[in-house]
Amino acid sequence: MTESKTHTLEVPGATLAYDVREAAASGEPILLLIGSPMDASGFTVLAGHFGDRTVVTYDPRGTGRSERSDGLAESTPDLHADDLRRLIDALGGGPVDVFASSGGAVNGLALVARHPGLVRTLVAHEPPAAQTLPDREAALAAVQDIRRTYDRDGFGAAMAKFIAVTAHQGEIPADFADRPVQEVPGLPADDGSRNDVMFAQNLITCTHYEHDFEALRAASARVVIAVGAESEGQMARRSGEAIAARLGAEPVIFPSHHGGFLDATFGMAGEPEAFAVTLRQVLDA
Repeated sequence: MTESKTHTLEVPGATLAYDVREAAASGEPILLLIGSPMDASGFTVLAGHFGDRTVVTYDPRGTGRSERSDGLAESTPDLHADDLRRLIDALGGGPVDVFASSGGAVNGLALVARHPGLVRTLVAHEPPAAQTLPDREAALAAVQDIRRTYDRDGFGAAMAKFIAVTAHQGEIPADFADRPVQEVPGLPADDGSRNDVMFAQNLITCTHYEHDFEALRAASARVVIAVGAESEGQMARRSGEAIAARLGAEPVIFPSHHGGFLDATFGMAGEPEAFAVTLRQVLDA
């Protein structure tokens, strides 16, 4: 794999920044690593485990180096999917392999449903698709409460509620949204800003997105749902399990937790080497 080269792509309402780590001799499709709101920097370690393949990472619109000019307050999974379609076209067209995590997994599923011929294999890792849950009303209400808290009290208070919701084991209680914020040491005080890429732009549209399961089942792409071994009972894993069931498949258990491919740079380290081994096995299957 050569050194990463950064490029930009003009799309309607944004300029996308993306990085290409080229492996000229590879006969495998391009491997696209995507997240949301995580930008390309979160996939540096994982990309390093695939030196035999051309690997592409990118910053979603409004995140990191990808500046938006559309004037919209939020970005939807369909909008992200269309950005990804244009990125794949710029790379020479599909099919590509995609590893997509968290909100990126929601966007990856939207990509396959809307543009099914562009992807060979999609590995969708813990998509937080609250609409798919049996306790969807309570889960969606809890997410909406996070957004209200952000609008009212800022990032720190919203992050405290976000942590409580995402770490909760089992179904979300009906009164969860009404519970007071539990203080989390180290979170910042409200600085008055309201432009956080997760809370302001993607939180509601991602979790509330209604997936087109008919289109996903009909797509030529192979869709693999991945869940973390340490995430049992948490909303993102339960959402992944629910999506897999709707697709008539079993989820694949990946090492570690929701950020299992990350090293200590991003806080709670996962098991990136073991994670990469499992991802390679799934892609090669």
